[in-house]
Amino acid sequence: MFLIGLCAGCSVFIAQFWGKKDIINIKRILGIGLVSVILVSTVFMIVGFLYPTKIMALFNHDKLVAELGTAYLQIVLASYLFTGITFVYSFALRSIGNAFLPMLISFVALIVNTILNYVFIFGNWGAPALGVKGAALATLIARVLEAAILVVLVYMRNKVLAASVGELFDFTLSFVQKAYRTIFPVILNDMCWALASLVYIAVYGRMGTQEIAAIQICNTVNNLFMVVIFGLFSAAAVMIGNSIGAEKEWLAQQYARKFSLLSVAVGILLGLLIAATSPLMLKFYNVSTVVKNSSQIILIIISLVFFIRILGVMLIVGVLRGGGDATYAFLIEGFTMWFIGVPLTVLGAFVFHFPVYVVYGLTVIEEIAKCFLSLLRLKSGRWIKNVTRNLTA
Repeated sequence: MFLIGLCAGCSVFIAQFWGKKDIINIKRILGIGLVSVILVSTVFMIVGFLYPTKIMALFNHDKLVAELGTAYLQIVLASYLFTGITFVYSFALRSIGNAFLPMLISFVALIVNTILNYVFIFGNWGAPALGVKGAALATLIARVLEAAILVVLVYMRNKVLAASVGELFDFTLSFVQKAYRTIFPVILNDMCWALASLVYIAVYGRMGTQEIAAIQICNTVNNLFMVVIFGLFSAAAVMIGNSIGAEKEWLAQQYARKFSLLSVAVGILLGLLIAATSPLMLKFYNVSTVVKNSSQIILIIISLVFFIRILGVMLIVGVLRGGGDATYAFLIEGFTMWFIGVPLTVLGAFVFHFPVYVVYGLTVIEEIAKCFLSLLRLKSGRWIKNVTRNLTA
């Protein structure tokens, strides 16, 4: 999430610079992004290598789970650097209107990861059965391959992002400081979200093994449906950013309204689909009746509020960030998660000892509040900010 926030912050500039057709500054922002992800990835890798057991202990009391998690983490850490490089170029490509290439390469990496999971986890095709270590190894190989293919294709086929070393580092400290005034709130926004999500997982994990199993199943289903529309959020941010960069603020406002309405319509449709297919999806899991029953109730909750969840993400990620209003987006996300979602979850789990589906339901209040505050900002029109003005090397 730190890397995604960093790259999303860079993409705000790249989208607006692309609207102005300012290739020189696109390459400078790309350089800032690459340096930043290398530094961030290195820090996380070092911490992970030094304290893997302590990190796992934060999320689960089960000794076996902690041991398996530690074994997985120690291998997958090496993929962080390649993940960061992939994120930088993928976000940059989308910001200049080329969404197909990162999608295609991600699909190839997914296939490779799936095949290698089959090989290394279970010991197929003559490979040793490595279990969770095999899953980590498959992820590492897929991430290295993904980054390598993406960078090679960028330099073969995309003149805008195929920057020389000199072009990537052609920026001053003043340029970096000005850029980070927008990039840093996006990083804080995603880190707030990520840390709150970790708190949620820690809370569910400490409620019990069955509770965390139900939550993980439901998160998997939720993410399966959310990934269908991630492209919608990216498209909104890019099209709004391009319009603002081209000095067409009226067009950005039109895009914001239309994407918001579209996200609600898609959210209602997907919510109905989740409700209809949830019994079938739960049959794929070999879990206890208690876990299945809890999962079924949570999936119904997810289906009912799915359009609110999608609208909230659209407004924060697509509209406010795309419009350059990163600081306000961070304030909304930070306030609703840490002053509404996290306290309600902790109280529900450890003070009132509610069932896991009730605790999950309490987080819905946070999403409603986020939508309401974001809609107020959208209506005000003050979210449109051309962040490329006065940004020079």
